[in-house]
Amino acid sequence: MKRLAYALVFAIIFTARLASAQSLPGTTDHYFTTSDNVRLHYDEAGPKSAPTIILVPGWTIPAWIFAPQIHAFAAHYHVIAFDPRAQGASQIAPNGYNQDRRGQDIAELITHLGASKVIIIGWSLGVLDTLAYIHTSGDSRIAALVLVDNSVGENPPPAPSSQHHHYPTEHTAFMRAFIPGMFQTHQAPAYLNRLINACLRVPANDARLLLAYPVPRTYWREALFSTSVPVLYIVRPHLTGQAQNLALDRPNSQTALFPKAGHALFVDEPAKFNALVINFIKTKVLSR
Repeated sequence: MKRLAYALVFAIIFTARLASAQSLPGTTDHYFTTSDNVRLHYDEAGPKSAPTIILVPGWTIPAWIFAPQIHAFAAHYHVIAFDPRAQGASQIAPNGYNQDRRGQDIAELITHLGASKVIIIGWSLGVLDTLAYIHTSGDSRIAALVLVDNSVGENPPPAPSSQHHHYPTEHTAFMRAFIPGMFQTHQAPAYLNRLINACLRVPANDARLLLAYPVPRTYWREALFSTSVPVLYIVRPHLTGQAQNLALDRPNSQTALFPKAGHALFVDEPAKFNALVINFIKTKVLSR
């Protein structure tokens, strides 16, 4: 009986790791343990000697959503696709669903990697987590920032009618509507179902906490303006005003508009997004 139990445990672990590896072909799975004893996952690809890019996904989303970027960037860069706590293959922690802890998780990931400087690409909630990291840890280990489709605390404020701020009681039904709504291009039902199920892994109460960071809008702008590193701010039309003001107010900031894409704009238009980011890195980071 004991031998059978061990075999079952091994089979479960092996299957989980195989599924994770299959989610991002060409990558390797890694874990590290945070200072509050939470086991966090990331996938790694590309040459370790190259500049490091860290991909930070949005609210409840697994890092494998960046598959088109990992494939493109890994040809020339060291790519880390990070699963924040409770997301993807990372541990569902009992706490820490606030900006300070999530920012510290990024800081501890960078320390774990041993990278001297990194390029962080944060999308949606990943924008806020990245700015929280800067707010508490500074920019000494950042080479550049790519901030994708979320407010950065600039003016004008985003419209208050954003879908996920009107959170319903029924978590599952909401996620089944919200996730397909992130795309303007057709996504296969199997892909959407897999993404929805991955997002539903995050407990409903923790998901709600992630949408209610207890800081004012000025917190994000202060963090962004505290650093002078190159910034690429990629948005859809609803954030055009913030992009224009950022370009005017903050030196070393570049902006780009995706007028026909959904919130997951890097999935809707991967070729455009990848080319934009690669050019930004070549001209604004590697040329310095």
